[in-house]
Amino acid sequence: MNPRLDQPLRLGTRRSKLAMSQSGHVADAVRAITGRPVELVEITTYGDVSRESLAQIGGTGVFVTALREALLRGEVDFAVHSLKDLPTGQPEELVIAAMPLREDPRDALVARDGLTFEQLPDGARIGTGSPRRTAQLNHYARALGKRIETVAIRGNVDTRIGFVRDGELDAVVLAAAGLNRIGRGDEATDLLSVDSVLPAPGQGALAVECLASDAELIASLAELDDPHTRAAVTAERSLLAALEAGCSAPVGALADLLADGQVVNEMRLRGVVGTLDGATLVQLSTTGPVPQSYDEAMALGRELADEMLAKGAAGLMGERSL
Repeated sequence: MNPRLDQPLRLGTRRSKLAMSQSGHVADAVRAITGRPVELVEITTYGDVSRESLAQIGGTGVFVTALREALLRGEVDFAVHSLKDLPTGQPEELVIAAMPLREDPRDALVARDGLTFEQLPDGARIGTGSPRRTAQLNHYARALGKRIETVAIRGNVDTRIGFVRDGELDAVVLAAAGLNRIGRGDEATDLLSVDSVLPAPGQGALAVECLASDAELIASLAELDDPHTRAAVTAERSLLAALEAGCSAPVGALADLLADGQVVNEMRLRGVVGTLDGATLVQLSTTGPVPQSYDEAMALGRELADEMLAKGAAGLMGERSL
């Protein structure tokens, strides 16, 4: 008998309810594939303990560093990240072995009195910690002929929805995927159309990461990989990287797979950059064959980024991360 079969695989995860839920789903799948026990190792990241805004403390990469350090120190065997939290640069010692099937990538509104975005009153106070959401929500409101006030918030799902329940805010905006993964999707009062608000690059997708030297584990985790999800989010993250924008920049992107009947034959990539007040947006899209390789997906993102930069995107992003 293989002695490793009795040895638990250690899965590094953040401690939040959402992180534990999505890591638990991955753990179940890995147990089924490998026949080995999987134990969750809870790791506190700087992003979890700091109360400063994400833009101030370095973008959402602050949720990732501690997990990656635990991997490199050999304290865990693999880790699960929300893909939108991952910086676009990948350390050589680590590999994203799987990107499982993506959840709903859209943003969700949780508003008082069951209101949709279009039903919110003029001057409504909406909570979000995301410059991307702020820019697009303000633009959406302008298109509807009204004004909103965005309020910077942080915290877990309970904390954010609590601002609405307590009457401090009229609404908050969260990732639909996060609500769905913790079984609270029915609390969304509106799912924001991607025609009005593009999600963060990689939103709704997970990244399962391990040491690049662990060939056996890489092969096992690869069974969780969804090729269409990987192609889509690779193109989105390539766009983000080519705009030289960090995780906290006001960049939205989404790659859709376009089907002709049952056959998926094209991918449409959309990108947006805007000023925080929503007065100016650069929003473009491109459509091409579904990328068959990492390089093709990367090229799709770079091409659209180049077009956006030519249309003035750089000047809309404020400080560009170096």
